[in-house]
Amino acid sequence: MRSTPPNRPVRTGLRRAGAAAAAAAALVFACFGTAVQADAATVSSKVTWTATPCATPKHKGELACNSYRVTGGLTAFQKQQAARTGVTPKAADAATPSGYGPTNLQSAYGLTSAAASNGSGETIAIVDAYNDPNAESDLATYRSYYGLSACTTANGCFKKVSQTGSTTSLPSSDAGWSEEISLDLDMASAVCPKCNILLVEATSATMANLGKAVNEAVTLGAKYVSNSYGGSESSSDTSYDSSYFNHPGVAITVSAGDSGYGAEYPAASRYVTSVGGTALKTSSTTRGWTETVWKTSSTEGTGSGCSSYDTKPSWQTDTGCSKRTISDVSAVADPATGVSVYDSYGVTAGWYTFGGTSASSPIIAAVYALAGTPSSSSYPASFPYTKAGTSALNDVTSGNNGSCSTTYLCTAQTGYDGPTGWGTPEGVSAFTG
Repeated sequence: MRSTPPNRPVRTGLRRAGAAAAAAAALVFACFGTAVQADAATVSSKVTWTATPCATPKHKGELACNSYRVTGGLTAFQKQQAARTGVTPKAADAATPSGYGPTNLQSAYGLTSAAASNGSGETIAIVDAYNDPNAESDLATYRSYYGLSACTTANGCFKKVSQTGSTTSLPSSDAGWSEEISLDLDMASAVCPKCNILLVEATSATMANLGKAVNEAVTLGAKYVSNSYGGSESSSDTSYDSSYFNHPGVAITVSAGDSGYGAEYPAASRYVTSVGGTALKTSSTTRGWTETVWKTSSTEGTGSGCSSYDTKPSWQTDTGCSKRTISDVSAVADPATGVSVYDSYGVTAGWYTFGGTSASSPIIAAVYALAGTPSSSSYPASFPYTKAGTSALNDVTSGNNGSCSTTYLCTAQTGYDGPTGWGTPEGVSAFTG
């Protein structure tokens, strides 16, 4: 049986933005598409958050989700609003969104035109544990608020099944995993509004059950499968690789973990795209955004590192790890620069801001979906490597997620590094075959 993964303490994290530096910035580019004068020094920069309950496994041998929920302070998005309107919103107000929405994410990753025209007929599968009884209705609230088309069981866009494919015999409901499910569904919707969504709920959070859910997602036709969970590596991982993750022609994404430097599985699988996390903020650059490695403390931030068991895939040529290196690419994960999510089962019904690499995994799965169906014999994890060092990826060059003996494995640099891989999407070309 798989060993119990290391648990993140369910505690409050604190991230302090540079208020003086923010005040000196001349412009802030908000989701409204216009440059506005910024006076962020007048806005509190303290943001607090807590790990979602599923970050602590319920039973021995289960894996943990990789997400945090903001509990106080003003997020990066709210600071933008305050700078634009001159009105400071209430912190932790569940009545309105407080994190980045679809327009922000599409803008940050160069996806505006792709999201408007691509994804029709593609299916993104979300694999999580336990049941979210409000998944479809919460998704409807999110999509309606942001003006996205309805995605329901009735119109064929949304489907929820168990790991055996049943639509009626579902796992027991769980409040913590319901928060995770809401996060994953909303991020898939935000980046690929035209995609269909398949939610596959594993009976429990063991690797065996989650792996069976991955296989079921592929059996049901999904070409993009997001997994926002992980745990400690084990000698069984290579057998899990062949049993659950070796699916040519399917883009399988996995969050790299939220515990700072160190390898997790299944992010270490040679067959998946391992997704690290960044802090995403607006800037006065041509892109309009800037990113650094997400790190709150030595034990909280995006994961990275060398696998102890998984063979290095042929397309990965860095020399610091003799085996598989984590990560491949990255996307926003810092709770202080987090994303808006609507959830009504895990917490009091309302809008919340979430972070963690649980956000970055479905974002990247959705980018793959916008890019189009992979060829049947391909391993999509290799695709970003073919565009390494080009404008197809935003190179993240600052920040770290801890200490390590080989610098690039825990510290951002020009080109490839462990915490952010080759960088974040700038359009879809790095995610095509």
